[in-house]
Amino acid sequence: MSKKQVQKRRMMSYFIEAATKIIDEEGIEAVTIRKVADIAGYNSATLYNYFENIDHLIFFACMKYMKDYALDLPNYIKNSRNSLDKYILIWECFCYHSFNNPKIYYRIFFDKFTHSIEDAVSEYYSIFPEELGEQSEDVLSMLLKHNIYDRCIAALNSCVNENLVRKDDIDEINEMTLLVYQGLLSRILNNQVEYTPQEATKKIVSYIQNIINFYSNDKNKRTT
Repeated sequence: MSKKQVQKRRMMSYFIEAATKIIDEEGIEAVTIRKVADIAGYNSATLYNYFENIDHLIFFACMKYMKDYALDLPNYIKNSRNSLDKYILIWECFCYHSFNNPKIYYRIFFDKFTHSIEDAVSEYYSIFPEELGEQSEDVLSMLLKHNIYDRCIAALNSCVNENLVRKDDIDEINEMTLLVYQGLLSRILNNQVEYTPQEATKKIVSYIQNIINFYSNDKNKRTT
């Protein structure tokens, strides 16, 4: 890392840490440019040298909370038997961490501002690569994708390569899975249901398994 990159990383860290402090103490809604700059000890003009706007900063602050998920992921998938097993275990790990921090994960993957910040995930990890942990090539490729739809398709493509699901089915599998996951995440955020992270994770993983079983059975029927 060059001296300039080290300087950029250090300065961005000051502002990101200030934003996460506000999120922890007051919530995402309380994050403002002025508050972050005051806590970081710099003026607002300096902050704009490193972030496009408040949404860019909040997105990066939220990404800090993804570190535990990324570091935990190898523990979940280390004993997977094949790509399909790995796909379900990836979802299990993701669900557990996301249901422990639903506002953060919703902001990263579903908030309306998310789509206006292109390549923010890869940009973040280029500055803080250690937060990815030690990942296999296929999982690393998935984690660097910005869009949750693309992340899931990347995992499903590995299943296609092992002939565990049909390529023609993965878009439907993905869409149904994301509808189920986002639906429950939204209901939890809106206080429509009360589940512990473990209960919510178990429920989603069960639904994903049922979706996979349907398409696996359907594939077998069509090839007999």
